[in-house]
Amino acid sequence: MTTSEERRLGDRIIREIYRDPDYIDDAVLNEYIQGIFLPLVKAARERGELPPELDERFAWEILLGRDRTVNAFALPGGYFGVHLGLIGVVATRDELASVMAHELSHVTQRHISRLITQQNRQGPLMLGAMVLGALAAAKNPNAGQAMMIGSQALAVQNQLNFSRDMEREADRVGYGLMAPAGFAPQGFVTMFDKLQQANRINDNGSWPYLRSHPLTTQRIADLHSRLPPGAAQAPAPAPTLEHAMMAARARVLARPGIDVWRQWVNEPQTGGFAAQPLARRAGAWYAASLSALQLQDMGAARAALRSLNQAVQGDAAGQRQARLLGAEIELAAGQPEAALAQLSASAGSGGAEAAGADAQRPAAALSVASIGAGPAAGGGRTVPVAGAAGRPEMVLRTQALLRLNRAGEMAGTLQTWVTNHPRDASVWYLLAGVWQQENHPLRAVRAEAEAHVARYDYAAAVDRFKAGQDLARKTGSRGGDAGDYIEASIIETRLRATESLLKEQAAER
Repeated sequence: MTTSEERRLGDRIIREIYRDPDYIDDAVLNEYIQGIFLPLVKAARERGELPPELDERFAWEILLGRDRTVNAFALPGGYFGVHLGLIGVVATRDELASVMAHELSHVTQRHISRLITQQNRQGPLMLGAMVLGALAAAKNPNAGQAMMIGSQALAVQNQLNFSRDMEREADRVGYGLMAPAGFAPQGFVTMFDKLQQANRINDNGSWPYLRSHPLTTQRIADLHSRLPPGAAQAPAPAPTLEHAMMAARARVLARPGIDVWRQWVNEPQTGGFAAQPLARRAGAWYAASLSALQLQDMGAARAALRSLNQAVQGDAAGQRQARLLGAEIELAAGQPEAALAQLSASAGSGGAEAAGADAQRPAAALSVASIGAGPAAGGGRTVPVAGAAGRPEMVLRTQALLRLNRAGEMAGTLQTWVTNHPRDASVWYLLAGVWQQENHPLRAVRAEAEAHVARYDYAAAVDRFKAGQDLARKTGSRGGDAGDYIEASIIETRLRATESLLKEQAAER
């Protein structure tokens, strides 16, 4: 497969994932995962594992799913899926980085393309064996049946062998990315220990040669042999407060149920809680506060947040995450002014650090593709980031100002963001709300259309662009202010480009 063909295949798959009700675009978790993923991409690029063609054409986008299983996966075209169950179970950033490094290596080594190529090569052999089996069956039915079944079994076994080889290669290449990206390689070993525990119940006990993945014990032994002398006995890095809080967030947003949420709300009141390590307590307070928010118990959410703020004193990243959670609580409680106060404090303490990290973020890692460039667009270009804080602050601040009828204050920031990140559908929707509130309906319709383009829903995008054309004709925008005239011209151009993409999409079916 060419890189363009693989990207188009990934685009077709990703359209369905966007429509899945378990897909979640959580600004806080997305930013945290990106902060782990992007150093790995940078290390792959510097080590020569990431060819320029893949770097430029693939999406390098991470999608989160509410699934509570411990899993992550790579898709064609540089798309990656991460289950909230995985984030919730890992103890450190290094363990999570090991999974992301493994999945990244599947893409950089073109494993999906190689697997499809291998399947295509086996097709003629399978067909030939079936023909020979049919000819043999004319003289001996049993011999013909044995030949056909044997050929199928051989093809399946070759497929399993190939799959296991690719898993081993992804382990080895991913392990090599850990240290250059700033993560402890021991995270690979400790992560496999967790996977072994998580899969113990579901393991079917099949022989190693009947599995698509090598035995976890074999993978652990292989990675142990690659650790420098003494590294295996070295103490594992301690979990950061921020990671403990993000793991707690993932567990809560995975929607485990009302009873579990109530259990987490009450956990800090259990005996022996004060003796727990600080990171464990910070994660529990975070889970208690966010669980209370899910239960619409604002009093309990604020009380847990106060304890969390005390626990994270002196930790800038932890303080920022606590203030972002505080802004979420105040928004849910209908107090947008209080939410803005929380965000102002966050920008003053930890927000600048997030902005610094975002400034090095490749555009494609945030779903960036040139507007109208089609499914092959993408790339690892570095772009500036608007605003003095990260994407979570921008999203929450816009939501608060929308409720105060002051959303126009964010129009410039959002417009700059979507210019640099045109595949960020959530921000396009926010911008549509801002323009609607500012009485710019034409711009709002165009923003809605661009949000559909970002999700590869070209049919819906064409519908909204045409609605924008109709609105421009009815309101006489071409004879109005210059801004609406320009917007009407952009809509016409974007409509033609999107109709072309829609035709390509229909032809692929």
